[in-house]
Formats: sequence, C-alpha cells, structure tokens
Amino acid sequence: MHLERSSSRSVPRRPVIAIAGLACETSTFTPSRTLAPDFHPRRGDEVIQKYAFLHPGTLLGEAAEWRGTLIGHALPGGIVSRVAFEELAEEIIMRLKEFVARSALHGLWFDIHGAMCVEGLDDSEAELLRRVRAVIGTDVIVSASMDLHGNVSRELAHLTDMITCYRMAPHEDELETKERACRNLVEFLTLSPGEPRPIKAWIPIPILLPGEQTSTRVEPAKSIYATVPLIEGTEGVLDAGIWVGYPWADEPRNRAAVVVTGWDHNAVTSGGEKLATMFWNARADFRFVGPAGSLDECLERALASPARPFFISDSGDNPTAGGAGDVTWTLTQLLSRSEFRDASGPTVIYASLPGSNAIRTTVKAGRGATVTVTAGAEVDNLHSGPVTLTGKVHSIKHGDKYAVTEVVLQVGSMYVILTQQRKPYHHESDFTDLDLNPRSADIVIVKIGYLEPELYDMAADWMLALTPGGVDQDIEHLGHRRIRRPMWPFDKPFPREPDLTARIIPASYEPLSEEFGGVLGEH
Repeated sequence: MHLERSSSRSVPRRPVIAIAGLACETSTFTPSRTLAPDFHPRRGDEVIQKYAFLHPGTLLGEAAEWRGTLIGHALPGGIVSRVAFEELAEEIIMRLKEFVARSALHGLWFDIHGAMCVEGLDDSEAELLRRVRAVIGTDVIVSASMDLHGNVSRELAHLTDMITCYRMAPHEDELETKERACRNLVEFLTLSPGEPRPIKAWIPIPILLPGEQTSTRVEPAKSIYATVPLIEGTEGVLDAGIWVGYPWADEPRNRAAVVVTGWDHNAVTSGGEKLATMFWNARADFRFVGPAGSLDECLERALASPARPFFISDSGDNPTAGGAGDVTWTLTQLLSRSEFRDASGPTVIYASLPGSNAIRTTVKAGRGATVTVTAGAEVDNLHSGPVTLTGKVHSIKHGDKYAVTEVVLQVGSMYVILTQQRKPYHHESDFTDLDLNPRSADIVIVKIGYLEPELYDMAADWMLALTPGGVDQDIEHLGHRRIRRPMWPFDKPFPREPDLTARIIPASYEPLSEEFGGVLGEH
C-alpha cells in the first residue's frame, strides 16, 4: 500500500490518531529506581515535535490528525516506582478522556520499549494498554512500536492490532521502525475501508540472551533478521518481528518471541514458525558481538596492540542496558595499575562515573586545580564501594540533559569523566565537548555493551570486558527466580523440543480462549 492511493473511507479523510506510551528498559538486578522525572515526559505538541516524520508537510503528518497525549522515554535503569507509573499513566488516561470527549478517535500509536518493570506489577506495558483500552474502546486501532529487546506477552499482543519492533542491534533503525508503525496504522485506517482487522501469529521462544550475543552485526542474528523483510513481503502479511527479549529482568514474560501480522492465515502462521524455528535452531551459535574477556585480558591486549584508539566496553554497569552507572569496580582496577600512574603513561579516557559531591568540589575548585574527591557507589554499592581520586581538573561542562554537570579529572595518564547524574557516552561530541580527543587516545573505556555506531567507527580495535554490575553478561548466575523454565541458556541440555506452533491471537475486542491458559498462562 502507498499513502498516495485514494479510496472510499469509513473514517474521515484524515483520521484522528493519539500517541501515548512509556519506555524504560529496566534491570531488576540493580538497586536503582526510576522516578517520574526520569521519563522526561513530553505532552501535546511536544510529542509531535519529537518525530520529524509526523511534522506538518510530511506525508504522514498530512495523512492524519496526530494528537500527542504523553510519552516518556527514560534512560534504562532500575525498576520504575509504582508512584511514578501511576502518576504518568493517570495523566495519559486523563488526556485520552479529554480527546474522546471532544471528538472521535480512530487510532492510537503506542510508543513503548517493552522491558519496563514496575514495582508490584508484571507486564506493565500490557497493564498500561489495558487502561488505555478502557477509555478509547475496542474500535480504535492500536499500532505498537517496540525495541527488539522488549518482551511480547500474550496479553500485549492481544491488546494491540499491529505490533512491530527494531530489526537492527545497535538500533540504527529506531526511527524507521516508529515510522513504519505509524504508516501501517494510517494505511489501514485510510485505505482499507471494511477490511477486517489483521490477525497476529504469536510464538514465544524459550531463549533469553543478552543483546551483546544477539547483535545483528554478526551471525547468526544477521541472517535471521535478514529474513524478516522477506516474510513481511509475503502476500497477505503486513509486518513481521523478532523480539530477543530482555535478560536482566526477572518476570514470567521475559523471553524471545515472534509476531507476524497480516490477513492470510497460512502466510502469517508459516512465516512466524519459520522465523521462530530459525531462532531456536541457532541458540547454541549466538556469541558475543566482538572479542570478550576479563578486564585484565582486555587491558593487556589493548596495551600490546598498535591499534589506536582501542575501545573497551565496561559492560556490567552499562547505563543503556539498565545499569546504575556508578559501579566503581573497573575504575578501581585501573587505578591499581602502574602503567597509568604517571602522566607520561598510555592515555586513557574513562567514561564515566557519577558523583554529586565530587562534582561540587571540582566545580568550586575550578579548571586547573588539583583536587581529591570521592565518587561512585551512591546507588549501586552491591558490586563495589566509593573510589577516591586525586587529580587535576581538565575541563568542566554544565547543562547536559543527562549528566547535568560533567567534569574531567586527569589522574596520572587517565582522564576520568565524572558526572552529576549518570550519562551514556555514545557520540564523539560527548568527548570533544569536554576538550577530549578520543581518536588520539590510546585506550577509551566506556560503560556500554556493543559499541554504538559512532564509537564503532572510531575504534581501531575493541573488546568487551566482562565486568560485574546490574547488567552482568553472566546472566546464568544472576539469580533469576520467576522466568519460565525450561529456558535456554539456563537449562542445558534442554529437556525437550519447544512447541513453536504459531498461536493466532484474537482481536482485542474478542476474549482470549482457554487454550492460552490463565492471566499469564501462555503456552
């Protein structure tokens, strides 16, 4: 379908579509908590402004009347407080009630991640959509866009009409995916009068792996995800998706899943089963996206290598996977090494460590001053304690969206970035804005898993350090208690072949049949 086609319509020429959703990838293995302000909520026109593909004058922007309610995208972190969820959910519901009271509503774009955990709730995105459905009714068509590291429960699939996710990790297709969710919704509303709602073939897969082992940069995920557009291109199929799931949360819904949406029963079921079988059959072939080892192994290789800059991922405390960001374990190891104690040693950039008191001290002392400060372990003290640093203040920057204030402290040959609040370092400008040149450094250590595109392009070589933290790559020993078993790789050898038969999820206005079991009784 193409938006420029004309057709008689059962809805207005420009259907009214609301936008709502909360997104936060949450680890239940970190002591941090995510609060309402952490979502940086956008309301009304602010929601439309966030997405250029919905701006006036664009094809999608002109094809519908877009109404922003509230969206919130929090930096991944610890479990969302119940108070925060209720506050934001209540505002979404209030705004939707106002829309429905004023005019008809034809569609809803549900803008979520899919791995949000809330205190006292399981499957929080489905719970939010349940509340939304209670206001907008069953006639409104809901299209959801998600991160491929999200989780698709039977309930979430049931409450949506269309559901899609990213097909790349790293997520270079994030905006493309969101636009696809909106385009599918608009085309159905405007070009398919009288067309029945699409059906959804849903297949949960008993696999739960870190994103660093399922990156689409490398095999087998590269080939598996390359098959997704081929399934989507089949006659009678609207969309296809593979969700890897999120391994650092302990909920019954957490696992991989396939959903294929369309109108042809045979096409959606056979396509879904093909993708699910490919994913299951490759379970033992998933490996880390790059060379991995202990921190010492990574440092020894970096010091011996002529490749510059050499990047090392401090993966266990990755704030973009849900880590608290203030685990000091890696920095403590660096400070103990003699190679970096003198300013003439190998140049190391370390990003980063939160420390509000350290920030106050360094800002007061000013650039060029020598200070002694203590930072880290203000939130996550399960894996290490605070660390004390003595060094020269290299640079100070105020006003960052996440960090608020950043300070670079030179300690020997290391340039340690301290922040008021945790921040991911994904872009070259994150460093150059602090008067640092990562391209001329010997070693750059970043709290991250797989390298984001700009870092990947900068790195002459790279290793993944298997370090401790709330998103430790050693998921088999984190202590999961509530995930469904058996689950790969927690259960080896796997006791039986899983049932990868596609289940057709009924439309949201139809009750779920008993074949799916109870509230969380998925097959």
